[in-house]
Amino acid sequence: MHRFDPADLLADSRPFALLHRRTPGHDQDTVEVLVGRVTDHERLADLPDTCLALVPFRQIRERGFDVRDDGTPLTALTPEETYTLPLADALDRLPAHDVRVTDGGFDVADEAYAEIVGRVLREEIGRGEGANFVIRRTYTGGVDGFDRADALALFRRLLAGERGAYWTFVVHTGERTLVGASPEVHVRMAGGTVVMNPISGTYRYPADGPTPEHLLGFLADGKEIEELSMVVDEELKMMCTVGDMGGVVVGPRLKEMAHLAHTEYELRGRSSLDAREVLRETMFAATVTGSPVQNACRVIERYEPLGPDGGARGYYGGALALLGRDAGGAQTLDSPILIRTADIDAAGRLRVPVGATLVRGSDPAGEVAETHAKAAGVLAALGVRPARPGGEADRPRLADDPRVRAALDGRRSSLAPFWLRMQERDDVLRRHALVVDGEDTFTAMLAHVLRSGGLDVTVRRYDEPGLRTAVLGHAGPVVLGPGPGDPGDRADPKMAFLRALAAEVLREHRHGVLGVCLGHELIAAELGLPIVRKEVPYQGAQSVIDLFGREETVGFYNSFTARCDDTAHAALAARGVEVSRAAGGEVHAVRGPGFAGVQFHPESVLSLNGAAIVRESVARLRRPRGTGAFPGAGRAR
Repeated sequence: MHRFDPADLLADSRPFALLHRRTPGHDQDTVEVLVGRVTDHERLADLPDTCLALVPFRQIRERGFDVRDDGTPLTALTPEETYTLPLADALDRLPAHDVRVTDGGFDVADEAYAEIVGRVLREEIGRGEGANFVIRRTYTGGVDGFDRADALALFRRLLAGERGAYWTFVVHTGERTLVGASPEVHVRMAGGTVVMNPISGTYRYPADGPTPEHLLGFLADGKEIEELSMVVDEELKMMCTVGDMGGVVVGPRLKEMAHLAHTEYELRGRSSLDAREVLRETMFAATVTGSPVQNACRVIERYEPLGPDGGARGYYGGALALLGRDAGGAQTLDSPILIRTADIDAAGRLRVPVGATLVRGSDPAGEVAETHAKAAGVLAALGVRPARPGGEADRPRLADDPRVRAALDGRRSSLAPFWLRMQERDDVLRRHALVVDGEDTFTAMLAHVLRSGGLDVTVRRYDEPGLRTAVLGHAGPVVLGPGPGDPGDRADPKMAFLRALAAEVLREHRHGVLGVCLGHELIAAELGLPIVRKEVPYQGAQSVIDLFGREETVGFYNSFTARCDDTAHAALAARGVEVSRAAGGEVHAVRGPGFAGVQFHPESVLSLNGAAIVRESVARLRRPRGTGAFPGAGRAR
């Protein structure tokens, strides 16, 4: 039997990959070696059953999302030979020479990146375009005479310096080399079980090293908590799309790496979809795009620098995907997100893209520092940044400290119990709901909550042909779902359509209407209430409110709100409309004959009793015969 030697790769001209995977159930003391041929493909569905796929960010166009098409190929490495190398042998026998970068630097200066952060906070999050966005900057440079030996040397340095990564890898296609240490699962599938791994919140180690005491301050930081909760919600949307019955949230945990640590959850569900379809529907994580993902793609186009590479993301934010079959013939998929990765072409041109997750509580200087920290592991392997003395493997695990474990466990109490266990269908309501998607797949989570309450559910996008007719003719409750944008912008074709649809369905639909977030604002506008922009966006905020006389902890994702003063409140009450509002007049919810609206997201992990609120709201929707017109009719405009 041939005993593999890494030196064999230097004499072989074929493409290759070396993978060190921390996949559960996989031997983490080994390095896998794949040697074979590469082919390019147009669609994920065209990928071979068994291959290592390099999935570029531009592939998100398969979901119908806007993307700057840079031509980066969807490439599959199909193995002709596979080997397993003990990790210790790999560290001993791989090339160990230094690889030096010339003319290195970020394409966007720190000051310019800080300005971009500020603009995104004001002009995107502040105007209701989304809850969070990831904007890239790229470290660029050159490696003179870059060759296969350099690729292996970089891989070895990452193996030695970043033991906390989910995948440490090098993939050499002949045209380019990707070498990285990704902390984050994109999606994993085995035996019909699908796993996603939202990671967010970044603890940057201080110069004198991390301590549990210092970490506890980070774990208590509200901005970091909200940041992680938002990406959990976004990936639950995907899990509810690919899963046969939603998903369950496990964690949180601490992901410890050489230069920083992250907080993370794990999402699990069951799926009967083809692995390539699962891969398609999960493009790409909120941690590299934003929330909601579709509008985040537009924001990325607007703000990411054009630069000499045309603003290309290339493989940044995309994924590697190892497709195969288990011993029983069932499909398997193991896919890390392509972050913390150097992309080097055949001429030695180097790109190391990094991004920060921008949320309403972001500090521009802090986000600049975060991009430096995220690039540090790869740049240390390249000799651009100093490696941390001793390395990650020699440092006590912060997560083993009882105080840290208690702080992590305490976070679970702020999550909805509905999402902490797998749900079974409950035949309670026995009706069919039609959910209108306003470009935010929170509707997938809404659909899961509704199905768990016994409803059949159909989700349709607002711009699908024939939607108006389908909504008005639907023999069951209609849910006007959430979506980004300014509900008062009548020049926006989406808002113009949705406002007209809301008015019509409220007047004519006899089976009840529920509005969530944007849908609620449309209902409030039809009641004659003004919709105003909030001074401080409430994207990803968890708050305790008075909901029609009872206290509820709920999650908000809104930059706009309806206001109701005492005069309007009395007038609506006289028409049979109840309004739940804060002391300043901000409307949390409305309800009346045949309709209801909630400004918060009851389907979010942040809404502790959200599933019950949805079921209660839908159960009382049917408008009794003889109740007359919608109470907003005839009001002053």
